[in-house]
Amino acid sequence: MNKTYIYILIMALVTYLIRAIPLTFIHKDIENTFIKSFLYYVPYVTLSAMAFPSILSSTGNTYTALVGFIIALVLAYKEYSLTTVAFIACLGAFITSLFI
Repeated sequence: MNKTYIYILIMALVTYLIRAIPLTFIHKDIENTFIKSFLYYVPYVTLSAMAFPSILSSTGNTYTALVGFIIALVLAYKEYSLTTVAFIACLGAFITSLFI
């Protein structure tokens, strides 16, 4: 058997165990509010950490990407729709790229 297949098998096993062990041993509801709030925000933090580097390199120029990102943050904070936020942020980055 090739070493690559052994490495893939070990990685799959470790990944499965990391996900299966908590489901196996935790049977009751989590009462601690700190842990509940921590687990609630984990998906959002993970998605943000994965998306942020891509945002800054998306236009080829860090400054235009940063302008689009700031526009998106402000509009999202003001609770505009996702389509509006994406369109105006792209438009802001495009307009900025015309001047830089």
